[in-house]
Amino acid sequence: MNPMTMAVRAGLLRGLIELRQAFTNGMDLFSQFFWPIATLVALFFMRDNTFQGSGVSLGALGLPSVLGMLVAFTGMFGVAQGLALDREDGTLLRAKATPNGMVGYLIGKITSVSGLALTQAAIVLAVGMLLIGGVHLDTVGAWLTLAWVLLLGLLATLPLGAIIGSLFESPRSIGFISFPIMGLVAISGVFYPITGLPGWLQAVGQVFPIYWIGLGMRSALLPGDAVAVELGQSWRHLETFLVLGAWTVVGLLLAPIVLRRMARRESGSSVAARREKAMQRAY
Repeated sequence: MNPMTMAVRAGLLRGLIELRQAFTNGMDLFSQFFWPIATLVALFFMRDNTFQGSGVSLGALGLPSVLGMLVAFTGMFGVAQGLALDREDGTLLRAKATPNGMVGYLIGKITSVSGLALTQAAIVLAVGMLLIGGVHLDTVGAWLTLAWVLLLGLLATLPLGAIIGSLFESPRSIGFISFPIMGLVAISGVFYPITGLPGWLQAVGQVFPIYWIGLGMRSALLPGDAVAVELGQSWRHLETFLVLGAWTVVGLLLAPIVLRRMARRESGSSVAARREKAMQRAY
């Protein structure tokens, strides 16, 4: 069998094993689903409020946006945190020492993080449709839109996660990156329509993928008249495709370069030094 094919198969198997472990470990389950559940509770209490007399429920507007946030946040933060953890415990060094090991490692990480993001999105959507209402998937077009937005959203955010993770040597320091990411969430129309924000914040929010993933989700799940609360009263499918596509291209071009440079710096001594620092913090 071709060595590259073997690496791909090994990576897929590794990703599935990691995904199974995430769903069978109580602490992992709690950490992965606490915030999605808490967000659903908040949207439940918003379901009877409408946006500026539009007749569109804030809960219904927020549900597709939260799905987009989960995809983006899990894609970026999940890969970044996993990469930092694997650098500290030597997993990345062992992958580097194996023929095509980095290829298998990255495929495994993409598989596990993508599976987790899609599972979270499916559960939140199913529960949200029952408890909050106002969203639907009753046409082929809606399903197709949901599918391409999910796929392109993951492609746009997973490489970003790899780039971010390669910049941090410790999983503890990765937590700091969550603050600017949550800042982007706040100005990306997730919990409140972006049209209610000042113009300069609208412009900043539209630079990054989170807003566009949320917009694509809303276009798939909300009734047609909900477009009235969007910028330009349009779902802007072409712009969504172009912006997410641009982030995908940039990420796929930069991520391999950054990861190769990071891998070249990995050594037994660097892993040992990081472990020693971690032990000192523990005591």
